[in-house]
Amino acid sequence: MSRPTEDTYRHQGLRKKLVQHLHKKGITDDRVLDAMLTVPRHFFLDSAFDEVAYEDRAFPIGEGQTISQPYTVAYQTQLLETEPYMKVLEIGTGSAYQAVVLAEMGVQLFTIERQKKLFDENWKWNFLKQYSSISFFYGDGFEGQPDYAPFDRILITAAAPFIPQKLIEQLSKGGKMVIPLGAGDVQQMMRITKLDTGVLQEEVFENFSFVPMLKGKNE
Repeated sequence: MSRPTEDTYRHQGLRKKLVQHLHKKGITDDRVLDAMLTVPRHFFLDSAFDEVAYEDRAFPIGEGQTISQPYTVAYQTQLLETEPYMKVLEIGTGSAYQAVVLAEMGVQLFTIERQKKLFDENWKWNFLKQYSSISFFYGDGFEGQPDYAPFDRILITAAAPFIPQKLIEQLSKGGKMVIPLGAGDVQQMMRITKLDTGVLQEEVFENFSFVPMLKGKNE
């Protein structure tokens, strides 16, 4: 993949328009909007996508995966309600765009990718090395990262056919998980809060369409 390396005034202007668009669509968390204004989305795509990188739509990144629509990234991030220094687990690194948005918001991020090729590309990419608060893992998202649990927040960026029990176990008391739930073409965005008693409180939000969350690793 041939990645762009320049963030021009034109790119910055397009980002500003995108953020204004997201605000009109209901993204009101200034920290989310500021992070998305800062992160150059075109860096995460092949240079062939340079002219359209700031349109509010998903694009293919290889291995059957996509870089999510900016509205989806902003929506999930807003629902997550992070605070600086929180430990956050992300399931599905993909392009790492969502990971960098969260890193810009000051969290300590642990992100898992099951596609070896995508993991390797991110591991070698110098741009990501400046984000020392992100730890990258190659693995099965359904297993989570028990060695680093518990997590204050868990974000799933693929369509989960069910709520993974192992991830619930790795969520701290008072912690929140944002998950697109459903095995079909359309998923319901849900936020699950683990109360201090261990009881799960579920909230249901808008419908979205994600690539499926799959078990195992793909070499």
